[in-house]
Amino acid sequence: MAHPKRKISKSRRGNRRSHDSLTAPNIATCPTTGQPHLYHHAHVYEGKMYYKGKVVMEME
Repeated sequence: MAHPKRKISKSRRGNRRSHDSLTAPNIATCPTTGQPHLYHHAHVYEGKMYYKGKVVMEME
């Protein structure tokens, strides 16, 4: 197995891990239905698919 030649310092380890944190998804509210949904995603409400506040498709 490979072994490191030198100890990795705390600052170098922290720099490597700086982009590993998780962020919560942004939630938008539909202006027509008032339902929460993800930004740039269509959502279904009462048999209709909405995108940007407009009916895109009728579900059966």
